[in-house]
Amino acid sequence: MKKILEIKNLVKSFKDKEIHKDISFDLKAGETIGLLGPSGTGKSVLLRSIIGLEEIDQGEIYFHGKRIDLLTEEELYPIRTKISYAFQNGALFDSDTVFENVAYPLFEHTKLSEKEIELKVVESLKIVNLENSLELMPSDLSGGMQKRVGLARAMVLDPEILLYDEPTAGLDPSNIETVVEVIRKFKAKGISGIFVTHDIPTAKKICDRILILKSGKIAFNGSVEEFENSTDTYVQTFLSGQ
Repeated sequence: MKKILEIKNLVKSFKDKEIHKDISFDLKAGETIGLLGPSGTGKSVLLRSIIGLEEIDQGEIYFHGKRIDLLTEEELYPIRTKISYAFQNGALFDSDTVFENVAYPLFEHTKLSEKEIELKVVESLKIVNLENSLELMPSDLSGGMQKRVGLARAMVLDPEILLYDEPTAGLDPSNIETVVEVIRKFKAKGISGIFVTHDIPTAKKICDRILILKSGKIAFNGSVEEFENSTDTYVQTFLSGQ
């Protein structure tokens, strides 16, 4: 499989607190990586760094072989249509309907007609089983539904990579299973993903590879099978805590 994203020797600190000391990994086309680690190890910071929402101190980030960590905010706009971020809480606009929330990236980044946008929005909402919620407001939705609307918005531009920031956090088992099915549909469309989570059973269901952060570095990088069979004590602590 072709590498579409490469992170090389990434270093990131906040004042005197070093978050990432030397992070290197790649993401292949069609692959979903699970990114695990204790709270405070900078999993979400890593996602934000990839799309330029956090400025890295050292290292290099490549998308299709093109270095993107040196791009200006304006130069990053087209990259962010190809690498999309699904925020942990859905991050919906409170005063906009579900339709308006999902349509927002299409109005901002495309020249599609209103009719074409309407069709794209309905198509995206069908994937998350919310096509009948177009006129609802975020306040009308449960937490699980808000996350699914956020996922629909994240994929409406047909990105190549989706960055999932704890999409199952705080959900009950039924809603978790719904989100798992949604991500499987995205995978079937060929979308690659980086899945930040504390939810190890879900990571094992949808990820092709598992990475574990420890003390600013990657302590484990292997398949789900290698993860499950690892004798490493650090990996074992994750497996025993699932």
